[in-house]
Amino acid sequence: MQESATNAPRAYSVRYAFRASLVGAAHQLELNDAGLGWKQTGKSGVWAYADIAAIRLSYRPVWMQARRFRADIRHVSGGRVTVLSTSWQTAALIAPQDQNYRDFIQELHARMARAGSHAALTGGLSRATYTAALALVALLGIAMTGLFVRAVVIREFAGALFIVGFAALFAWQVGGFIWRNRPLAYVFDRIPEKLLP
Repeated sequence: MQESATNAPRAYSVRYAFRASLVGAAHQLELNDAGLGWKQTGKSGVWAYADIAAIRLSYRPVWMQARRFRADIRHVSGGRVTVLSTSWQTAALIAPQDQNYRDFIQELHARMARAGSHAALTGGLSRATYTAALALVALLGIAMTGLFVRAVVIREFAGALFIVGFAALFAWQVGGFIWRNRPLAYVFDRIPEKLLP
Protein backbone atom coordinates (compact mmCIF):
# COMPACT_ATOMS: atom_id res chain seq x y z
CA MET A 1 0.00 0.00 0.00
CA GLN A 2 1.37 3.36 -0.94
CA GLU A 3 0.12 6.73 0.20
CA SER A 4 1.18 10.10 -1.17
CA ALA A 5 0.12 13.33 0.47
CA THR A 6 -0.47 16.60 -1.38
CA ASN A 7 -1.23 20.12 -0.19
CA ALA A 8 -5.02 19.71 -0.31
CA PRO A 9 -6.72 18.11 2.70
CA ARG A 10 -7.54 14.41 2.22
CA ALA A 11 -5.97 14.60 -1.25
CA TYR A 12 -4.04 11.36 -1.06
CA SER A 13 -4.30 8.08 -2.87
CA VAL A 14 -4.38 4.59 -1.43
CA ARG A 15 -3.28 1.87 -3.82
CA TYR A 16 -3.66 -1.89 -3.67
CA ALA A 17 -2.58 -4.52 -6.19
CA PHE A 18 -2.81 -8.30 -6.33
CA ARG A 19 -2.47 -11.12 -8.82
CA ALA A 20 -5.56 -13.32 -8.91
CA SER A 21 -3.69 -15.98 -10.92
CA LEU A 22 -0.33 -16.62 -12.50
CA VAL A 23 -1.77 -15.76 -15.90
CA GLY A 24 -2.37 -12.11 -16.72
CA ALA A 25 -1.46 -8.80 -15.21
CA ALA A 26 -1.93 -7.71 -11.63
CA HIS A 27 -5.26 -6.22 -10.63
CA GLN A 28 -4.75 -2.62 -9.56
CA LEU A 29 -7.03 -0.49 -7.40
CA GLU A 30 -6.72 3.09 -6.21
CA LEU A 31 -8.75 5.21 -3.83
CA ASN A 32 -8.48 8.88 -4.74
CA ASP A 33 -10.62 12.03 -4.68
CA ALA A 34 -12.53 10.96 -7.81
CA GLY A 35 -13.52 7.57 -6.38
CA LEU A 36 -12.48 3.95 -6.68
CA GLY A 37 -10.17 3.52 -9.66
CA TRP A 38 -9.70 -0.03 -10.88
CA LYS A 39 -7.86 -1.90 -13.61
CA GLN A 40 -8.56 -5.62 -14.00
CA THR A 41 -8.25 -8.05 -16.91
CA GLY A 42 -8.01 -5.45 -19.65
CA LYS A 43 -10.77 -3.23 -18.29
CA SER A 44 -10.55 -0.11 -16.18
CA GLY A 45 -12.72 2.58 -14.71
CA VAL A 46 -13.36 5.01 -11.88
CA TRP A 47 -16.45 4.68 -9.71
CA ALA A 48 -17.59 7.57 -7.54
CA TYR A 49 -17.92 6.39 -3.94
CA ALA A 50 -21.62 7.28 -3.89
CA ASP A 51 -22.19 5.10 -6.99
CA ILE A 52 -20.96 1.91 -5.34
CA ALA A 53 -24.14 -0.11 -4.78
CA ALA A 54 -22.87 -2.93 -2.57
CA ILE A 55 -19.89 -4.54 -0.90
CA ARG A 56 -19.84 -8.18 0.20
CA LEU A 57 -16.93 -9.33 2.37
CA SER A 58 -16.20 -13.04 2.74
CA TYR A 59 -13.62 -15.57 3.84
CA ARG A 60 -12.52 -17.73 0.89
CA PRO A 61 -9.61 -20.07 1.67
CA VAL A 62 -7.92 -21.98 -1.12
CA TRP A 63 -5.73 -25.06 -0.98
CA MET A 64 -2.46 -23.07 -0.95
CA GLN A 65 -3.63 -20.21 1.26
CA ALA A 66 -5.86 -20.92 4.23
CA ARG A 67 -6.23 -17.22 5.14
CA ARG A 68 -7.69 -15.63 2.02
CA PHE A 69 -10.34 -12.93 2.23
CA ARG A 70 -12.43 -11.47 -0.57
CA ALA A 71 -14.40 -8.29 -1.22
CA ASP A 72 -16.94 -8.11 -4.04
CA ILE A 73 -17.70 -4.50 -4.93
CA ARG A 74 -20.74 -3.81 -7.12
CA HIS A 75 -21.50 -0.60 -9.02
CA VAL A 76 -24.99 0.82 -9.62
CA SER A 77 -24.59 -0.02 -13.32
CA GLY A 78 -24.14 -3.72 -12.49
CA GLY A 79 -20.36 -3.87 -12.86
CA ARG A 80 -18.38 -5.80 -10.28
CA VAL A 81 -14.79 -5.69 -9.01
CA THR A 82 -13.30 -8.44 -6.86
CA VAL A 83 -10.49 -7.75 -4.38
CA LEU A 84 -8.47 -10.61 -2.85
CA SER A 85 -6.20 -10.51 0.20
CA THR A 86 -3.61 -12.77 -1.45
CA SER A 87 -1.44 -12.52 -4.53
CA TRP A 88 0.09 -15.24 -6.70
CA GLN A 89 3.89 -15.00 -6.64
CA THR A 90 5.01 -18.28 -8.27
CA ALA A 91 3.40 -21.56 -9.29
CA ALA A 92 3.85 -22.78 -5.71
CA LEU A 93 3.39 -19.59 -3.68
CA ILE A 94 0.36 -17.46 -2.92
CA ALA A 95 1.49 -14.63 -0.66
CA PRO A 96 -0.81 -13.06 1.95
CA GLN A 97 -1.17 -9.27 1.89
CA ASP A 98 -3.10 -9.06 5.13
CA GLN A 99 -2.29 -5.55 6.37
CA ASN A 100 -2.44 -3.90 2.94
CA TYR A 101 -5.81 -5.52 2.19
CA ARG A 102 -7.20 -4.55 5.61
CA ASP A 103 -6.03 -0.93 5.20
CA PHE A 104 -7.51 -0.71 1.69
CA ILE A 105 -10.92 -2.11 2.73
CA GLN A 106 -11.11 0.13 5.82
CA GLU A 107 -10.18 3.24 3.81
CA LEU A 108 -12.72 2.36 1.09
CA HIS A 109 -15.46 2.14 3.73
CA ALA A 110 -14.35 5.43 5.33
CA ARG A 111 -14.39 7.28 1.99
CA MET A 112 -17.78 5.83 1.06
CA ALA A 113 -19.20 6.93 4.41
CA ARG A 114 -17.84 10.47 3.90
CA ALA A 115 -19.43 10.53 0.42
CA GLY A 116 -22.83 9.69 1.93
CA SER A 117 -23.04 6.27 0.28
CA HIS A 118 -26.15 4.15 0.74
CA ALA A 119 -24.44 0.93 -0.39
CA ALA A 120 -25.67 -2.43 0.91
CA LEU A 121 -22.91 -3.79 3.17
CA THR A 122 -23.08 -7.54 3.68
CA GLY A 123 -20.74 -10.25 4.84
CA GLY A 124 -20.40 -13.97 4.45
CA LEU A 125 -22.23 -16.16 1.98
CA SER A 126 -25.69 -15.53 0.59
CA ARG A 127 -28.45 -17.02 2.76
CA ALA A 128 -29.27 -19.74 0.20
CA THR A 129 -25.63 -20.81 -0.17
CA TYR A 130 -25.10 -20.75 3.59
CA THR A 131 -28.21 -22.89 4.19
CA ALA A 132 -27.03 -25.40 1.57
CA ALA A 133 -23.57 -25.51 3.18
CA LEU A 134 -25.09 -26.15 6.62
CA ALA A 135 -27.27 -28.95 5.20
CA LEU A 136 -24.24 -30.56 3.55
CA VAL A 137 -22.21 -30.36 6.78
CA ALA A 138 -25.12 -31.90 8.71
CA LEU A 139 -25.37 -34.79 6.21
CA LEU A 140 -21.62 -35.42 6.40
CA GLY A 141 -21.82 -35.33 10.21
CA ILE A 142 -24.60 -37.93 10.22
CA ALA A 143 -22.66 -40.15 7.80
CA MET A 144 -19.45 -39.94 9.85
CA THR A 145 -21.35 -40.67 13.05
CA GLY A 146 -22.87 -43.77 11.40
CA LEU A 147 -19.44 -44.95 10.25
CA PHE A 148 -17.99 -44.37 13.72
CA VAL A 149 -20.77 -46.37 15.42
CA ARG A 150 -20.37 -49.20 12.91
CA ALA A 151 -16.58 -49.29 13.43
CA VAL A 152 -17.04 -49.51 17.22
CA VAL A 153 -19.73 -52.23 16.93
CA ILE A 154 -17.52 -54.45 14.76
CA ARG A 155 -14.50 -53.62 16.98
CA GLU A 156 -12.54 -51.92 14.23
CA PHE A 157 -10.90 -49.45 16.59
CA ALA A 158 -8.25 -48.27 14.13
CA GLY A 159 -11.04 -47.31 11.74
CA ALA A 160 -12.93 -45.56 14.54
CA LEU A 161 -9.80 -43.63 15.48
CA PHE A 162 -9.29 -42.61 11.85
CA ILE A 163 -12.88 -41.34 11.67
CA VAL A 164 -12.39 -39.31 14.85
CA GLY A 165 -9.20 -37.76 13.45
CA PHE A 166 -10.84 -37.00 10.11
CA ALA A 167 -13.87 -35.48 11.87
CA ALA A 168 -11.61 -33.25 13.97
CA LEU A 169 -9.71 -32.04 10.88
CA PHE A 170 -12.98 -31.50 9.01
CA ALA A 171 -14.48 -29.53 11.92
CA TRP A 172 -11.36 -27.36 12.15
CA GLN A 173 -11.22 -26.59 8.43
CA VAL A 174 -14.90 -26.38 7.51
CA GLY A 175 -16.05 -25.08 10.89
CA GLY A 176 -13.93 -21.94 10.49
CA PHE A 177 -15.29 -21.39 6.98
CA ILE A 178 -18.91 -21.77 8.16
CA TRP A 179 -18.39 -19.57 11.24
CA ARG A 180 -16.71 -16.71 9.33
CA ASN A 181 -19.18 -16.79 6.43
CA ARG A 182 -22.45 -16.59 8.36
CA PRO A 183 -24.65 -14.10 6.45
CA LEU A 184 -24.77 -10.67 8.05
CA ALA A 185 -25.29 -6.98 7.36
CA TYR A 186 -23.03 -4.30 8.82
CA VAL A 187 -22.45 -0.54 8.77
CA PHE A 188 -19.50 1.52 7.55
CA ASP A 189 -17.85 2.05 10.93
CA ARG A 190 -18.28 -1.56 12.12
CA ILE A 191 -16.63 -3.81 9.55
CA PRO A 192 -16.82 -7.41 10.85
CA GLU A 193 -13.38 -8.39 12.19
CA LYS A 194 -13.89 -12.04 11.25
CA LEU A 195 -14.04 -11.01 7.57
CA LEU A 196 -10.75 -9.10 7.65
CA PRO A 197 -7.25 -10.60 7.96
